[in-house]
Amino acid sequence: MSIRCHIIEDEPMASKLLQLYVSKLPVLTLIAVSNNPLHALESLKTHPVDLLFLDIRMPEMTGLSLLEVLQNRPLAILTTAFSEFALESYELDVVDYLKKPITFERFVKAVGKAEQRLQLTEPAKERSGGADYIFVKEGTGYVKLNIDEILFIEGLRNYVAIQTVTQKIVSLQRLKALEEQLPADKFIRVHNSYIVGKRAISSVKENEIQIGTAKIPIGETYLKPFMDFINRRHLR
Repeated sequence: MSIRCHIIEDEPMASKLLQLYVSKLPVLTLIAVSNNPLHALESLKTHPVDLLFLDIRMPEMTGLSLLEVLQNRPLAILTTAFSEFALESYELDVVDYLKKPITFERFVKAVGKAEQRLQLTEPAKERSGGADYIFVKEGTGYVKLNIDEILFIEGLRNYVAIQTVTQKIVSLQRLKALEEQLPADKFIRVHNSYIVGKRAISSVKENEIQIGTAKIPIGETYLKPFMDFINRRHLR
């Protein structure tokens, strides 16, 4: 595995130390270094990464504010000389919280946590049976879901509600991030707040999808691609 990372740090010495640490770990690939969040926002639009090393106190915008505005939020390891942000960082589901001065041993431990998270959230193929699955965060742990059992997913701000054949899971992540993990041949985005399993669709009527007893609205932006999908499977 190669983890693409971006260092966002306004203190030159701290930034150089992080760059040195990154260079010592083959699993990390440094994509960019920024000394302020606004520069980082522009860079992330064209050079997405898997992991941020993110200082909290910076000019113009805090690191936590940056995480809140990112649509496709990477994993984040916070770096700071202060500890009062620990609770807020937990709510943003950061990987780890490194207090300066950061030792290499502590840095390695944090990267190990990020690597585990990335491995858990990547789609994988079962060796037996060929079924796709993903792991999604639930509370303080992870739940393994068979992709073929997912009926639909609803976005709830920073959370998603995943309805399967047997259960409903609420997970702390963005809908867009989950969409990128799902195979496009099995799922389709139909609304700003909904992704549906193609095989789960029972009927379509008046810009509304029926899945079991649930009725899912079709957003105007997604109507044409969804109807193109329906028409390709329409028996004439």
